[in-house]
Amino acid sequence: MVKVNYAVAIFNEPNVFRKIEILRKHAQEVLEWDQATPLINDYLPNRDAEMVHPKNHPRKSGFSTPQGQARMLHDLASIELQAMELGLRTLTEFAEAPLAFKEELMNITLSESTHLEMCLIEIEKLGSKWGDWPIHQSLWRATSNVDSLLDRILIVHRYLEGSGLDAGETLNRRIALIESSSVKKAIHQIVTDEIGHVEFGSRWYREICAKNKIDFQTDFPERMNKLIFQLPKRLEPLAVDLRKQAGFSDDEILYLQDLRQRQLNQSVR
Repeated sequence: MVKVNYAVAIFNEPNVFRKIEILRKHAQEVLEWDQATPLINDYLPNRDAEMVHPKNHPRKSGFSTPQGQARMLHDLASIELQAMELGLRTLTEFAEAPLAFKEELMNITLSESTHLEMCLIEIEKLGSKWGDWPIHQSLWRATSNVDSLLDRILIVHRYLEGSGLDAGETLNRRIALIESSSVKKAIHQIVTDEIGHVEFGSRWYREICAKNKIDFQTDFPERMNKLIFQLPKRLEPLAVDLRKQAGFSDDEILYLQDLRQRQLNQSVR
């Protein structure tokens, strides 16, 4: 009997609702996949919404209108969709990873699918729908088929999702005055859950470093300096308290603050 790689099936499925359905139905088969399967260079998962570079997205409305709130949730849904698929990418490309790591990552991937579904539901409550605005795949493009497992953990869980904590803290403040309690509840749950997702990355980054006799304190800046050229810029102020809850050390936070300042300086040139 030929085994089906359901992670790849999800990537190839364009419909966002169907992606969630396949994941939930076949999560165990994805978890049990035992053949490391690197994706081809420049592979991108299929989408059922228009793909446009973020610089060319239409101007955003304020949160005071239902359309502005729906647009914010649409942007967030695109991020949660990429986070879900990045979890699946790691599971299929690093099938040899420790079982405890894979089990925890699958739970996080399912959590991302819940976040995605929450956003899609709230978008429709506000009178809009998925696909009303263009989306991007900048987070997916930050990963590569030549990443090591430590690279991938750093990229996805400590950099991309860590940056989500920074953006989430700002977002929580901005939505404080809107009337929709269900939108506030969804955003609050997503930001709260993301702390655990980033802590997963911090903990396993150090555990795998220790297993391979790597000093994580020197590895973090060295590995970041190697990877930074493939990562999207993140210019939000660091949510220091949330970062510390998620396992970042003072030295790592100082490195990221310095990196942000360097990126800000480059952006104004």
